[in-house]
Amino acid sequence: MKTSSRAGDYVVKKGPQEAFRVFIPAKLPPQPPIDLERVYPLLEKASLALAQLKEITQWIPNPSLFVYMYVRKEALLSSQIEGTQGSLSELLLFEQDQKPSVSTEDIEEVSHYVKAMQHGLQRLRAGFPLSMRLFKEMHAILLSGGRGKAQLPGEIRRSQNWIGGTRPGNAFFVPPSVDLLPDCLSDFESFLNNSNSPVLIKAGLAHVQFESIHPFLDGNGRLGRLIIILLLCDSHMLEEPVLYLSLYLKQNRSTYYALLQEVRDQGAWETWLEFFLEGIYVSSQQAIKTAQAINALFVSDLEKIAGLGRARKTCEKLLNFLKHLPQVSVPTLAQSLGITQPSARNAVKALMQLGILVEVSGKRRDKVYVYRNYLTMLEEGNEALE
Repeated sequence: MKTSSRAGDYVVKKGPQEAFRVFIPAKLPPQPPIDLERVYPLLEKASLALAQLKEITQWIPNPSLFVYMYVRKEALLSSQIEGTQGSLSELLLFEQDQKPSVSTEDIEEVSHYVKAMQHGLQRLRAGFPLSMRLFKEMHAILLSGGRGKAQLPGEIRRSQNWIGGTRPGNAFFVPPSVDLLPDCLSDFESFLNNSNSPVLIKAGLAHVQFESIHPFLDGNGRLGRLIIILLLCDSHMLEEPVLYLSLYLKQNRSTYYALLQEVRDQGAWETWLEFFLEGIYVSSQQAIKTAQAINALFVSDLEKIAGLGRARKTCEKLLNFLKHLPQVSVPTLAQSLGITQPSARNAVKALMQLGILVEVSGKRRDKVYVYRNYLTMLEEGNEALE
């Protein structure tokens, strides 16, 4: 039994105990071709928004800081789609060798996502092509610790996997069987490097195709979303990974998954691309708004500090440190800034009086202080999924 759509074929395979349907994706680009006239208005809107995001991140005073934070926000959001718990402040604490309040395994997974993205971008900038070899390297980093270690990091799966259900026979979706993976992945790699489609169309198509092939035992969703960022940076639509598309996908999670399946079942590529391009537009606008708001906050807080007199220089150093780690303690500050604990305590007290820092632990000792306004801006949309 065989059923087909524009996106591929479903073929019934006989297993040891029962038969099940396996999806075999068709080669990209789709045939008949994408109706560009239908998606063009959204393509133009999304492309313009990306260009504006690219420009604003080049002109803000400290672009490296925004890259640092936006990468971590995307990592957290993409991981949350897969059920990982944690917050941006906990990730930042973990990276500073401080213990977060949630599962270390969860935060470690998010940290590996950051490292996988950085590795992929560094390889592309060094001239390495978009390829399965690169994706396997990134996958090895993505699953290098915690729960991922048992899921063949960096290796294409050697057994059948599925989505939903307890076995292929009652699964929601079953990707290609192992014997079909070499051809599927070869065709996918060829599309990435030879397609003349507009970059955003290419990214939208590639994401669905990768999710449908599902080449690894675990981590396919996160890596599939990373591939979107790699394509945008490799094509120079963005110079830095400052787009957190996963916020839009997280907020529209049920629609996201439903449209991926609608492509497989009905070949509804245009419907998916309309959703995807709207997501690029909305995410770009959010990133621009966040960058502008954060930059305005820094300027405002620096102006407050300017009137402090002798304490000004130490407080300016403290503010710069808070931009990378907005949740701190006095001992951490003293060690990181190379000052005495009394000096650090005085600087913290000064910033509290200015309304920049807030004490959040409620403890008499080992107090924790937060750059609340900054962290609130960064953590918008980071609430864990129910």
